[in-house]
Amino acid sequence: MVAGVIFDCDGVLVDTEVIANRFLASLVTELGLPTTTEESMARYMGRSLTSVMAILTEELGAPPPDDLLRRNREAVEDAWRSELQPVPGIVEALDRITLPYCVASSGDHDRIRLSLGITGLLPRFEGRIFSATDVANGKPEPDLFLHAAKKMGFDVPRTTVVEDTVPGVQAGEAAGMRVLAYARLVDADSLAAAGGEVFSHMEELPSLLERAG
Repeated sequence: MVAGVIFDCDGVLVDTEVIANRFLASLVTELGLPTTTEESMARYMGRSLTSVMAILTEELGAPPPDDLLRRNREAVEDAWRSELQPVPGIVEALDRITLPYCVASSGDHDRIRLSLGITGLLPRFEGRIFSATDVANGKPEPDLFLHAAKKMGFDVPRTTVVEDTVPGVQAGEAAGMRVLAYARLVDADSLAAAGGEVFSHMEELPSLLERAG
């Protein structure tokens, strides 16, 4: 029996990924690494900003400019205020889920709260929000999911993670949790290879959570 559910935020609850990676790709291109939105999503999606900066430092051979994260954040958050929506079907799915749940995201607390607030989802997760900034290592390491489970009082082997990226699936697997992998923006085969149980529509989620992994 499932003890509780840990939701990723970006791409699972809120439809942020295309918007965020549109701006990140533009900034990375400015740095001399021509990058499309699709390439940015494939390379960086699901990772903490610390991980993204480490990857860019390796690719550039030097740390990115100090203002990169600030510029990216300002552009993304401005776009969110006019464009951001919940992931299709997630509101209806949450209405049907009776298990205790929380959110654990690679974003910082302010960013998570902003995206959930804009989309009207914040009241559903108030007091149950966990960030990669709370732990030493972000996804694909298991630290964040283990931290969230401990704070929520979830028995780890009976905890289910809902993710949509390969690093997120890898983090859930490393934590010893069941991982339901939402294949909307990432190739289903890649998610399955990482260890996720793949599904394609949020309307499937409540029934999947009722079944043991």
